[in-house]
Order: sequence, then C-alpha cells, then structure tokens
Amino acid sequence: MFLTDKNIIVLNEVDSTNNYAKQLIADKAGEGTVVLAHYQNSGKGQQGNFWESEAGKNLLFSLILYPGFLDAAKQFYISKAVSLALVQVVKKEISDVHIKWPNDIYVGNKKIGGILIENTIKGSKLDSAIIGIGLNLNQENFISGAPNPVSLKQLTGKEYNAKEVLKDFLIRFNDLMGELQNGFFETIEKNYLAGLFRYNEWSLFRKDGKEFTARIAGIGEFGQLQLEKRSGDVEAFLFKEVEFVI
Repeated sequence: MFLTDKNIIVLNEVDSTNNYAKQLIADKAGEGTVVLAHYQNSGKGQQGNFWESEAGKNLLFSLILYPGFLDAAKQFYISKAVSLALVQVVKKEISDVHIKWPNDIYVGNKKIGGILIENTIKGSKLDSAIIGIGLNLNQENFISGAPNPVSLKQLTGKEYNAKEVLKDFLIRFNDLMGELQNGFFETIEKNYLAGLFRYNEWSLFRKDGKEFTARIAGIGEFGQLQLEKRSGDVEAFLFKEVEFVI
C-alpha cells in the first residue's frame, strides 16, 4: 500500500464526503482516492450524528481503501490505525492528545477530530473501507451546541493549510497500514491502548442515565469498550451503550 496526496478530488461543497466516496467505489475508483471538501452540508458522524464545520475552515475528507488482506473480524484495526495517525498529526502542534473511544480525537477534555469508517465485507475479508475524517483546524466559533469542540487555531493561534495536514496524515497512516499488512497487530494494539483517553484511570461513566465508576481495562476484538468496575467485574460495551462523563 502506498497512499499519496496525488489522487485528490476537491469539492467546494458536498452533502457528505463519505456518500461521494461510496459512489466512487461503485464506479471502481482506485485505492487511495481522497475526496476533500471545503464544506459538507450534511456531514456525518458516528450513529447518524451531525459533524459541524464552518466552510473552508477545517480538514474534511474521505479516503478509499481496499484492505482485502484484513479478516473481517479484525476490521477495528483500521479504526486504531486511523486514530493513531491523527494523534500523531495533532501531537506535532500540541500536547495532551488522546483517542476517546472508539475514535474521537481529544486535546485535554475537548474534541478536535472525529472519524467515521464504513466497511463492506466479502466472505471473511474486508472488501472496501471508506474512512471519513473531520479535523478542526481554523474554526474559531462553534454554534451547533456540541459540548466541547476545539480547533488547532484556538489552541496554538496559528493558521493551518488543510492540504498540508492531509499530506502529513496520509504519510503516517500509510506507515501504520504497512504495519498491519506485515502482521504487527500487537504493536498497533499497544499504541492504541497507550493513547486512549483515561486509559486505566478510575473515571465516571454513564449508562441508561445512571453514573458509575470504572476504568478502561482493554478493547474487545470487535472494538467493545471493556470496563472494570470497583468490584473487579469487567463488562464490555458497544458504541453508544455507555458514555464518558466529562
């Protein structure tokens, strides 16, 4: 796999870069094709959430992959690799960067990036993957009511070029996917856990409106959050079954 910034489709406006990428896959687009948008009028987040982004201010793109070397059961490793690459990109500019399970990117207690990955499976293998990413670069005012957004410019005072940040991400992600192709799953797993927000710290969580104390003990094979309670019991949760109290 060799991803570059050479095969980029730039759109002034689109409903969602992931939706656009789906059509490109139907039209047999090549691996590594990137859909970069200045504005998404219906940007998608996890579980149908809306991703707010002011026009021309942030990095909004989707990347097409055909990761047929990966078993379907290991598809969460793509999420781990994407998250780690984004953390590396942001850490060039600011410290205290973590992955809030399953794949939000946080600086301190504020969200700077989000990821939406949509996979298709053929038999026991992954067939295609669309990796949608929103990274807050230059936006200074957020109006959607999201509780804790932040941008790099707010943190550093600097202006960022979206294409340059994209290029940096592709280089880093390409290296991490190479590790997966070579079977270094334990390395990816170790680094993902080390980068997790509040990993192995006693913290408050909320399930069905009720708060409880637990700490992250690990991540299940399919991306489940494994929480250890004070009693020593460990329970696994899928996305949206539990939330952090921040």
